[in-house]
Amino acid sequence: MAEKRERRWVSPNKRAKSYAEELKAKVHTHGPKEGKPLTDLEVGIRMGSLQMKNDHIGIFKFKKALNEGKSKAEAKKYSRERGGKK
Repeated sequence: MAEKRERRWVSPNKRAKSYAEELKAKVHTHGPKEGKPLTDLEVGIRMGSLQMKNDHIGIFKFKKALNEGKSKAEAKKYSRERGGKK
């Protein structure tokens, strides 16, 4: 399971399919809130671009790490890091 400060991303088409199913059903279809109705905020998130931006950033960082010669495990860890270098 991802830590609280860890970036969580999935392939955008998988997220879109899941969100479309939830919007059609108007309830959570998986996870701890399964069966509970979506709030207005949750509907907005599923219709908005915030999650999509996070997914694209994660994929970009994953591919960048692979091109730098890192293993898939290292690339996945790198792509889930938030923020820049300090």
